[in-house]
Amino acid sequence: MPLPDLAPEEQAELVRLLRQVIEADPFPLSVRIRTLRSILDKLEPSAPKPTPYPAPKPAGAPSLVYAKLRGGRRKR
Repeated sequence: MPLPDLAPEEQAELVRLLRQVIEADPFPLSVRIRTLRSILDKLEPSAPKPTPYPAPKPAGAPSLVYAKLRGGRRKR
């Protein structure tokens, strides 16, 4: 069933009402609220999530200071 053509004011009012109902419900994980959230996502898609930073690369050979702290000896 396609969505009816709504004026921007009407769509904004529906979004506001859905948010109020979702926030006021004492059972946020219920089937009813999950259904309302999916309807809300169709009426007003959320912003895309930012991409996380890549994982740090492993370091190369440890420094001499680190080797001294661990009690290692210098290689000759």
